[in-house]
Formats: sequence, C-alpha cells, structure tokens
Amino acid sequence: MNTKELEQIAKKVRVDIIKAIHAAGSGHPGGSLSAADIVTALYFDEMNIDPANPKMEGRDKFVLSKGHAGPVQYAALAERGYFPVEDMMSLRKLGSKFQGHPNMHYVPGIEMSTGSLGQGMAVCVGMALANKMDENPGRIYTLLGDGEIQEGLIWEAAMSASHYHLDNMVAIVDNNGLQIDGKNDDVMTVKPIDEKFKAFGWHVVVIDGHNFDEILAAFKEAKETKGRPTAIIAKTHKGQGVSFMADDPGWHGKAPNEEQAKQAVEELGGEW
Repeated sequence: MNTKELEQIAKKVRVDIIKAIHAAGSGHPGGSLSAADIVTALYFDEMNIDPANPKMEGRDKFVLSKGHAGPVQYAALAERGYFPVEDMMSLRKLGSKFQGHPNMHYVPGIEMSTGSLGQGMAVCVGMALANKMDENPGRIYTLLGDGEIQEGLIWEAAMSASHYHLDNMVAIVDNNGLQIDGKNDDVMTVKPIDEKFKAFGWHVVVIDGHNFDEILAAFKEAKETKGRPTAIIAKTHKGQGVSFMADDPGWHGKAPNEEQAKQAVEELGGEW
C-alpha cells in the first residue's frame, strides 16, 4: 500500500479514536493519536494477517504493550475489517467487549490482554521464542510507550530477546517525550533510548514516527536484520493531528467534550 493511502487510513483511525473516547467520556487520546501512524502501517502494510481468519496459522502478531492506548488498536482493527467501526463506540461502557485496555478474550485480533506496563514486551519475547522453536514464520511486534520503558521488566525482556537472538521480534517505542505526569525528562529520564537498546544487543533504527516512508523502511530493515531483535525508536507527538492536544500531557488520559471532539474530527478531515 502506498504512503498516501496509509495517510488517509491513519486519519480515519484518528477520527475513530476521538469519537470513541468522546462517547466513553474517558480514555487516553494523547498516546493513541501519537501511535496511529505506526499502528496503521502495521495492520495495513507490514503484518501478515487475515481479518476473516484472526487465528490463522503462521500469522504475524502485534501486542500493544502500552495497553492504555487501546483505542488506536481497536480503531485499526475496525478499519482493517475485524469488526464494524460502530462497535468500538461502546468503548468503556458496562458490558462492552471494548474495555479500557485490550482483552484477548473478547475482541478478535487482540493477541494479548495488556495494561500493566512492561508485561506486553515480556510476553512478546515468549511469543517470538515459541515461534523460533516451532519454526513458525510469524513475526512478533510490540509497541511501547517511552514512559513505559521506565519499567524494569522492559529491560529484562530486552536482555532475554537479545540472548535468544530473536530476530523475529520488533519493539517500537512511541517516543513522544510525555507521560501522565508531564515530560519524561522531568519524571524519570529514559535517554538515551537508542544507546540503551544497543547496549542490550538490539539492532536500532531511529525514525520520524509520523513519516510513512521512514516507518515502512524501518520495518524492511528489521526483516533484513538477522541474529538479533530490532528496536524502532519512533519520534512522535502526543495528540498528533489535533491542534489543541498536540504535545500537551494534559490529554494523556482525558476525554474531549462535544465541542472539542467536533473540532478534533474537523481538523482530521472527518465527519461528525
């Protein structure tokens, strides 16, 4: 799929995110919007998947380790055809299968229930190692928040992935520089992210996480890298695509009101 098509799909994904979080009255728009381009590229270009057969043998798997950004995964799955977009508008409602954090038992296409930060990355090491042992061609992808990599479990998983030469695993860091309490640098600096992954034996690629040419090139480079896992450090903007949310940590976990949601959808080129 060409980059123009991916850009249009990413806009739809962002519109779905805004509408669902507004309908819920709660949720995490900032980090969902920052990851939209990466997740769109995964579901619409990179991964070997089949919406008609979510449990297809040999499929690639994606785990959203920063599970609070569940709306971006729901939106991408919906736009890809796993279920109608309208279904995810029940986000966070009592009895809805679209919980605040992804649940693998309810939503087709969710490979792992996530939410407790750091655990998704560790699970992916197990998935990638199992695929190696089973000679399964499926590749494993996980998306991490840059605040999330303050968790020690991330680095235990990174050490294991390198030790077992898991070249079928890719970790993408959504490096928007912000977390719920403000700037990462003020809360607990994670810099230098690239050098840390390199020190753990990973191949590292640093990209603009909103540039599809760079995103696709990074995934291609990861496939060509043998003998070690790949970390893609994607520089992004929290709240990307919505002027009043961009680079504002206040939108980490707050739903827009109706006026704000309408403005956001309009800025993204969607219809209310």
